[in-house]
Amino acid sequence: MSRYSLYVSDDARHKAHRRLPRIVFDYIDGAVGNESAAANNLAALERLRLMPRVLAPTKQYLLAKPFLGQNLSLPFGIAPMGMCNLAWPGADRMLAAEAVKRGMPHGVSTAASTTLESMAEQAGALAWFQLYVTGSLETAWALVDRAEACGYQVLILTVDVPRVAPRPRDQRNGFNMPFRIGTQQFMDFARHPHWSLASLLAGVPAAANFDATPGGKSFDRYASRAGANWDFLDQLRRRWKGKLIVKGVLNPDDAQRIRAAGADAVYVSNHGGRQLDSAPAAIHALTQVRAALGPDFPLIFDSGVRSGEDILKALACGADLVMLGRPLLYALGADGARGLSSLLDAIVESLLVAMAQIGLSDINDINSTHLAAPLS
Repeated sequence: MSRYSLYVSDDARHKAHRRLPRIVFDYIDGAVGNESAAANNLAALERLRLMPRVLAPTKQYLLAKPFLGQNLSLPFGIAPMGMCNLAWPGADRMLAAEAVKRGMPHGVSTAASTTLESMAEQAGALAWFQLYVTGSLETAWALVDRAEACGYQVLILTVDVPRVAPRPRDQRNGFNMPFRIGTQQFMDFARHPHWSLASLLAGVPAAANFDATPGGKSFDRYASRAGANWDFLDQLRRRWKGKLIVKGVLNPDDAQRIRAAGADAVYVSNHGGRQLDSAPAAIHALTQVRAALGPDFPLIFDSGVRSGEDILKALACGADLVMLGRPLLYALGADGARGLSSLLDAIVESLLVAMAQIGLSDINDINSTHLAAPLS
């Protein structure tokens, strides 16, 4: 019998679709507009091909990846995601536990269901705090101070949400934060008793960091996050002594200016297609940003990654580290901690198999020659 309960990301998605209320599944699965940007992320990665090589057997495959002064055990990590506990009660802690067990970074969102202090205590240096500049600047600086006080070494500033894009599925379902339950939502929950009872016992998820910030208000999902501008980046760089990553970058000129502002890494992402439906596929932007910044500047990538092969493709296109988002929430929604562990096992195994197929023994040696054809 296989050790996996989930074999691929699509397994997790299909099981989560059955198990979760529509309002929750659509929050995880949905995107902006007609969802063409999200679909294009997947299609662009799918069109990329890896080139098999033969007669290159090896007994050991090395996945360890040094990045920003940390010795990571894997070339991928957990993207910062808000309100993860909607997928399953305790999801934030389940993600942190896997990060520690596997030696990979865990992005802790401003909008997490668990306080940044609790996540730092559990994941240590592998917890990377992600900052939204939402509401007042005072609230943002208070979050930065809290992250510094509890020992975060890495801060991710997200800059691609100057105005929160409405997502049609959420609008149709009446999704909002703080969470409100009307007749439509009540009937949805009643059809999914397993999730509903577990969530009722655990308590309704909330954006815990706002309740814990002195003078902070409840998290408003649709509040402007336009405070993340160039002036704020300059101030943050002067104030934050740890590593600074800027997330949500697609334009090479922006990437060069961010590097000049003193950022330690650029995070190429189109927010999983959740902000601009006409945005380019993130994997295409990655190659352009890499060309603009040269071979050595640290780059992180997400958007559309679903498998070990996708991770290899992104690394071959210039990423130094790849982050996973939606698939992990699918796995949590499908089968809680067991589903998450199972899918991560399957992704690592698919990564190792793909490395064997392309004749790669050390993940740090991946480059564009491992692709079957250049991007077009």
